[in-house]
Amino acid sequence: MLVRIDPESDAPLFAQIAASVRADAAAGRVRAGDRLPAARDIADALGVNVHTVLHAYQDLRDEGLVELRRGRGAVVTEQAATLESLHHDIEGLVARARAAGLPPDALAALVKEIATHDDRTAR
Repeated sequence: MLVRIDPESDAPLFAQIAASVRADAAAGRVRAGDRLPAARDIADALGVNVHTVLHAYQDLRDEGLVELRRGRGAVVTEQAATLESLHHDIEGLVARARAAGLPPDALAALVKEIATHDDRTAR
């Protein structure tokens, strides 16, 4: 697994690391049961503080994408399969939006609004 960050980006490093792992899960490059590299190894490879990587792993844990196990590290959960399945659906949605001339920000706002609305009505 190759974790990618962009030092020129305004996004925090921990968010970029988490997004990289999420993208690998969505693309099927990491699967349920896979162990992620040790936080210290990623930190050394990227030249960042180990706590930055741990923050990313904790965010992924909070999303349900990884389990943090003492002695085993970060292990990918079954959520990875869900992300991979949704990836194809999202590609189709993006293609339809693009063909209709809808800008990516407008599509993202619509998805966020629907997801937020669904969260509120489920309570």
